[in-house]
Amino acid sequence: MPVPVDELPPPRSLLRDDVYTRLRDKIVDGTLLPGERLRDQELAAWLGVSRTPVREALLRLGQAGLVLTAPGRSTTVATLDARAIHDAQAVVAAMHRLAVELAVPQLQADDLAAMRAANKRFAAALRRGDAEAAIAADDEFHGIPVRAAANAALEGVLEQYTPVLRRLERLRFSSLAGRDSVALHATLVDRCESGDVAGAAAVSHATWETLKPLLESLAEAPAPTT
Repeated sequence: MPVPVDELPPPRSLLRDDVYTRLRDKIVDGTLLPGERLRDQELAAWLGVSRTPVREALLRLGQAGLVLTAPGRSTTVATLDARAIHDAQAVVAAMHRLAVELAVPQLQADDLAAMRAANKRFAAALRRGDAEAAIAADDEFHGIPVRAAANAALEGVLEQYTPVLRRLERLRFSSLAGRDSVALHATLVDRCESGDVAGAAAVSHATWETLKPLLESLAEAPAPTT
């Protein structure tokens, strides 16, 4: 695999969670391409760590559906598998709906202001065609009610399955279709502010349902030839 050469290696004290995060982000942002072989020795050298945390990170990435490992064979970056993304989308949408239901009574004025500010950054990133900045702002927006919900199990499920959707979101946020989410975000904040638990939860779920058209087009695309 081509190891990125334009970045300084991180400190040798890098924790295994950091190794997982770095590799996950490189898959999501397209640095590590679908089908690319991942050799733990090369990854360990790039990250400045031993092979053990790399192997642990690859195992977690496999559980998240981002890499594929065949017994006795190499590990590769997973392709955009329509079924896996469909499953992840359903789970993530349900978890965010639950997060909002739990969060609405807990959200403070500062939280709502932060959500509106994140949505403005999200809209600006979409206008620039900056998918990475849009994803970062979207993460910040949805992360506020998730944190307010204060449910560790919910956060764990989202941590596992959200990265599977990020590669699909990069495609969506690079197009005009992603702008639909700006209005949904604004409505979500308004309903949270009014204390409308059911209404806010429904809008949150609808926001994640906007990925479905792109997911359907992915499912209809011809399988790659080998």
